[in-house]
Amino acid sequence: MAVRKLTFIFLAAVLVCAAANPKVLFPKQAKPIGPYSPGIQVGDRVYLAGQGSNDPNTGKHPESFPAQVRQTIENIRAILQSGGMDLRNLAYCQVYLDDFQNYETARQVLGEQLKEDPPAAAFLGVAAMPGGTHVEISCIATTNASSKKAVRPDGSGRQPFAPGMLVGDALYISGQGPDDPATGHRPAEFGAQVRQALENIGGVLKAAGLGYPNMIFVNPYLVGQEGTDVFNKEYATFFEFGNTPGRATIFVTKLPKEARINFTGVALRDLSRRRAIRPSNMAPSPTASPCVFGGDTLYCSAKSGFVPSDGIQVPDLEGQLKQTMRNLLDGLEEAGLGWADIVSTNVYLDDIADFAKMNAGYRTYFSDAPPARATVQQVVSLGERRTAGGPGKYPTLEQISLIAVRRR
Repeated sequence: MAVRKLTFIFLAAVLVCAAANPKVLFPKQAKPIGPYSPGIQVGDRVYLAGQGSNDPNTGKHPESFPAQVRQTIENIRAILQSGGMDLRNLAYCQVYLDDFQNYETARQVLGEQLKEDPPAAAFLGVAAMPGGTHVEISCIATTNASSKKAVRPDGSGRQPFAPGMLVGDALYISGQGPDDPATGHRPAEFGAQVRQALENIGGVLKAAGLGYPNMIFVNPYLVGQEGTDVFNKEYATFFEFGNTPGRATIFVTKLPKEARINFTGVALRDLSRRRAIRPSNMAPSPTASPCVFGGDTLYCSAKSGFVPSDGIQVPDLEGQLKQTMRNLLDGLEEAGLGWADIVSTNVYLDDIADFAKMNAGYRTYFSDAPPARATVQQVVSLGERRTAGGPGKYPTLEQISLIAVRRR
């Protein structure tokens, strides 16, 4: 009897460890164009790298845009199927378009392809993506599709994509813009638009029985940099100083309905498992915590190549990337984690022409099983900015945010 009991305890321990150790999902036909894994499964969560429209068998992109979207979805399906899943396992997807005139088409095709239990989603216009694709989609999925629960505030209607998706203890929130859902009215002032968009986030939170303190990560998307100070002032009023969510603020080319502001985010139901992480060299902020733990999952704010309190000291991407990774490592080490614990990153470039340079430096930080990754050029490069100013005043050429998981 004692031997059986010990055997059971050993097997249970093995299962717990296996659930926490990352598993790479790599379909035979997949051909990544950079140092990243197509998919990383850890526990019941799956992080999918940004997928473009290239056919893995031919390396070519379909001619029509609807066919490109369908091919992108097929590439996502192949990753999921390599782990015994399918499209209904998707919980949240981020859709990047380099020509936002394709938004309605992309939304329609995706709605048709993902009509069975659709995920939460956000659509963003960006300047460019690697590999010549015109659409890129990155996703988070769950191994247990039956654990998904769509969250729909009153008045949100039966949209193709759920405003929010609960998966276990996490709530993934679709892109929320500045229109009042009850009236369709958009405030005239930008500050009021920011408030309305955040109140729309609050509506999804409330429908799930949560509030703003439950937020662990927020992606604000802005069209144009005008009004950034107004945006930050309004944003700070929704969160506790020094205990704000992690954040990656991205400047995009277009948003749905010609909006200037849009938010997505992740919340955690159990507040006792939420903990902000701040390295000692970073002062408390009214707008973003460097990293936030949601249970065993760590969300780290986007970092660039700045030296704390001294700005950006070098004009080249290679030098800035080294400092960016140093800044990210500060947050990881404060949380007791390291490079091997990262499961997903988002890389935002100032110029997609730097893709190869970025890959060369980025790959040195990871083993043969690097994290999943999405890479886009967030805004049109300004060219001459690259040598303007001097130490502390050089422009930001790249930003990186990440998700890591603590192993048990």
